[in-house]
Amino acid sequence: MTNDLKIQEQLRQAQKMESIGTLAGGIAHDFNNILGVILGYTELSLDDVEDRPETYSSLQEVLKATNRAKDMVSQILTFSRSTDIEKKIIKTIPIVKEACKFLRSSLPTTIEIRQNITTERDHILADPTQFHQILMNLCTNAGHAMKREGGVLDVALDEVFLQRDDLISYPDLKVGAYLKLTVKDTGTGILRENIERIFEPYFTTKGKGEGTGLGLAVVHGIIKEHEGDIKAYSEVGKGTAFYVFLPLREEIEPPVHRESTEPPPTGSETILFLDDEEDLVNIGKLTLEGLGYTVTGVTNVEKALEFFRSSKESYDIVITDKNMPKMTGFGFARKIRSISPDIPILLCTGFKEKEDEEKFKDLRINAIITKPINKQEIAFAVRKVLDKKTA
Repeated sequence: MTNDLKIQEQLRQAQKMESIGTLAGGIAHDFNNILGVILGYTELSLDDVEDRPETYSSLQEVLKATNRAKDMVSQILTFSRSTDIEKKIIKTIPIVKEACKFLRSSLPTTIEIRQNITTERDHILADPTQFHQILMNLCTNAGHAMKREGGVLDVALDEVFLQRDDLISYPDLKVGAYLKLTVKDTGTGILRENIERIFEPYFTTKGKGEGTGLGLAVVHGIIKEHEGDIKAYSEVGKGTAFYVFLPLREEIEPPVHRESTEPPPTGSETILFLDDEEDLVNIGKLTLEGLGYTVTGVTNVEKALEFFRSSKESYDIVITDKNMPKMTGFGFARKIRSISPDIPILLCTGFKEKEDEEKFKDLRINAIITKPINKQEIAFAVRKVLDKKTA
């Protein structure tokens, strides 16, 4: 292939990725709104069935499934958009156990899943969604390799210490302690001539419609970004093993998490709540009114501005969606700021983009909540912003 043809192909692939990113953003917005409706009405229903343990327990499972779906949307965005990642010290054992539990319900019963966790040290500096993405991608590929004949999927976590001599095989790593994640299958295996190419973008050995060739390339990129490395070993007819090395970190004092049983804070202030989805406005209004607030719920930007202009002194805080027709949440916030410069503004969004950061600062957005929103999150966010205003 000539240089000109290579450049044309790279441009075509870049345009394809940009289109995928735009599509994913739209899907994330719409899907998070759907999840918001499920989550919101489920939480409202929980209050009515506290005396019915079986129903209450079932609704709690709906909430868990909704949160898993929310995480999956985040993974889709990570695949296809330039989203900001948030690295922090995380425990990997719970993520591995949760992923294996999820995989059990999604893989055929002919595939046995085995966990082998031998390390007690499991803290790494990573974005939790991206670590989960690494794991799910490798395990999904393993499942695909065994879908016809069945087999065994082994997922292992070990602690290893790489010496200077070991770095011959891992030139990008440094001497030190690493978390070793192994994902091994007993599937069809990969030909030797293909094993060196499996991390290339768009390279795939799967049939048409079965794979994009993006998964392992994304996994490779994430691991390198986290100062780690990945190796693959395979034998045709016997299976494939992937070995992921990520630097171990010292455990830090965990942040204090609010227990789900902790009652959400209440208030008596007045809120202007704007979202273009009527169901989400209804849920937001019912949820916040249940916490003691007075809420004006609106689905139309012009009407919201009209309400605010006519009685700006009546409102203590404005809550707005980010993605709306006719005017974005940023545009709406700019209009609100021109009417009342100091009114607290809370913005709800399905995903944050890198270019949003400047807008948050420029418009002095007081708080950001990721959709779908649950009762606890919005209760604490609203109370924190209002208390800061009066402090």
